[in-house]
Amino acid sequence: MVRGNALGQDFRRLWGAYAVSAAGSAVGMGALPLVALLVLHCPAFQVSLLAALSAVASAVIALPLGVRIEHRYKRPVMITADLVRCAVLVSIPAAMAFDALTFVQLCLVGVLQTAASVAFDAAGGAHLKALVPPGQRLRANSLFETTNWISVSAGPPVGGLLIGVLGAAATMVADALSFLGSALGIRRIRQPEPAPPARAATSRPGRDIAAGWQYLLRHPGLRPLFFNALLFGGSVMMASVLMTVLMLRDLGLQPWQYGLALGLPCLGGVLGSRLAPLLTRRFGQRRVLLLSGILRTPWTVLLPLTPSGALGVFTIVAADFGLLLAAGIFNPSFATYRMAATPDAFMSRAGISWSVGAKTSQAFFMIAAGVLADAAGVRGALLISGLLCMASALFLPWREANTSAGTVPAPTAEAAQGPPRA
Repeated sequence: MVRGNALGQDFRRLWGAYAVSAAGSAVGMGALPLVALLVLHCPAFQVSLLAALSAVASAVIALPLGVRIEHRYKRPVMITADLVRCAVLVSIPAAMAFDALTFVQLCLVGVLQTAASVAFDAAGGAHLKALVPPGQRLRANSLFETTNWISVSAGPPVGGLLIGVLGAAATMVADALSFLGSALGIRRIRQPEPAPPARAATSRPGRDIAAGWQYLLRHPGLRPLFFNALLFGGSVMMASVLMTVLMLRDLGLQPWQYGLALGLPCLGGVLGSRLAPLLTRRFGQRRVLLLSGILRTPWTVLLPLTPSGALGVFTIVAADFGLLLAAGIFNPSFATYRMAATPDAFMSRAGISWSVGAKTSQAFFMIAAGVLADAAGVRGALLISGLLCMASALFLPWREANTSAGTVPAPTAEAAQGPPRA
């Protein structure tokens, strides 16, 4: 078992801050679509539109932030992002208290919350790389992944109970307070940050923004993994939107059953994240990436077959458990590889570019979910999302040279101009 104190006291502070926000976010998981469905009684298309608008608009906001984050100290960015998320989430129960909540406000909250999350993740990845030595990054990423899945295992059932007893506003308050706790935890970190990379004298905003994309698309290992992430993440988010409608409307599950179906499968993610360091040491990073990348894809094909009643809940839990077990192995191994493959001068921009690409792709898939559900029914749309998820395995880095250390491009003297073509 990996011990957090082996990674240093400041890592434990960062880890604790992450655990607090992850727990709150897990309790509030799916809260926005739940409020849209149960409070505002929005149709399926509006539920998918809410998620899609949040992704696209936040991507537009976050994209120019990558350059600014790259050349700034990362902890203040992370704290600010936490405080923004706290403030916008509190606005929803406040509006509900005065019977003033609207669909437009839900969309605005989704946009700002997602943009702040993108900024936090971009700064957080660069900060973690500077805080943890290379030999312990897989352990650190595994601990973060384990914490995430433990939180998501317990959070949704608790959130479902809170919604059943106190209403949807309670989960919003819990999530908002967790971001406040995260900001306070990050502020306790004592180790001085390294100076951020200086902006080149010849830098230009457009070229600086493009540098993250250029790095991802020119790197022989990150490029296929990027396209794999777009298709896999998009199809999973498409299924997630559809499953919310299927479970709450078509199958008539209660909020506590909905929370149980979301939470229990995440124990697979916990198990996978604990296995990731062991499997990587035994079989090597490349084999782990490929095998877990394949094994996370077939499970969503089972979701259109979900029956009603207890058997339906079991089917959902079993399918999601298999997917998240493989994802729990894949994610920390991939995160560690991306840290090693990305120079410090590109960490935030590459992270922002990755997040923007993923969220934009997910927005397309979520809009498609609503359109397909209207045309082919929720189960027909779920089948399409499952087949697309399986197709994502075609974009894994099958050529061995793509993920070998020797093909990682070195940063150029002008960081803003990106690496040479591979």
